[in-house]
Amino acid sequence: MIVTVTPNPSIDRTVILDRPLERGGVHRLSKPVDVAGGKGVNVSRVLHRAGLETLVIIAAPEHDHVVHSIAEEGMTVAATPAPFVRTNLTLVEADGTTTKLNEPGPELAPDQIATLERLLLERSQVPHGNPSNLWVVLAGSLPGGMTIDWYVRMTAKLRLRGVHVAVDTSDAPIRAFADAEILPDLMKPNGAELAMLTGSSTGSGAQLEAAAAAGNYQPVLGAAMSLHRRGCAAVLVTLGAAGALLATEDAAWVATPPPITPRSTVGAGDSSLAGYLRGALAGESPAERLRLAVASGSAAASLPGTGVPRPDQLDLERTEVQSLRSRVA
Repeated sequence: MIVTVTPNPSIDRTVILDRPLERGGVHRLSKPVDVAGGKGVNVSRVLHRAGLETLVIIAAPEHDHVVHSIAEEGMTVAATPAPFVRTNLTLVEADGTTTKLNEPGPELAPDQIATLERLLLERSQVPHGNPSNLWVVLAGSLPGGMTIDWYVRMTAKLRLRGVHVAVDTSDAPIRAFADAEILPDLMKPNGAELAMLTGSSTGSGAQLEAAAAAGNYQPVLGAAMSLHRRGCAAVLVTLGAAGALLATEDAAWVATPPPITPRSTVGAGDSSLAGYLRGALAGESPAERLRLAVASGSAAASLPGTGVPRPDQLDLERTEVQSLRSRVA
């Protein structure tokens, strides 16, 4: 069972441009496509398509279109009160270049935040005393009214209960983990977010990603290992076209994606996280979890708009995984 928590969900509206985006120009757009969005929602969507049980927790008005849309897809959804759900606009160019324009979320009142916390803790009970059967994914941005350390506090509460926790966020909410005493079991940063977590001593996000693109994964590995030393069991770093790196306590791997024609990067990182979790629930080795993660992310990038992949769309055979034997102390 995987519970995903998206405090700041969205209606994701995607349009395709008739030519490369030109500042100050006039563009003709394709017909807009609207889907229920947010990182946690996307993770649940990929898992649901793989036949796995998932619960989507969001902050949204009870009768909002987003709530009904998620339910109509066949997923189980639980919504806690919120003033409204924002709309995000994604512009996709012919070569897959994606530009996102995200609205701010609502301002949650203290009682609305308390209701969300209570529901999360109620629905995150370890089944039959076996914590391996339950993961909670805390994902996306935070709406107004929430302190930037909300994910940090929820992670601590959940881990003390024996629940496995995965976190995928950015900006201030991920920086809050830089000083956290209790880290998640899994963190899924990209290069820029990894730099936010580990500070300037490991290099900027651009430097980490450039090194990986050139085949040098040691800077990324060194930054990931600094999180291990603080208690994070697994760090999955997505690196765009360079694939991804997975570091655990005693080993590390890199995976390169199969050849694809990129069409949209929307949901690719969320699909990668879902692929990893799918492997974790199936009892796969860390290396195979990484293979599933990269194959899922690249499959999402090959789909138009906000599409996320089905299991039969994953190219596992051509997703190459290699062990990194040179470790950073």
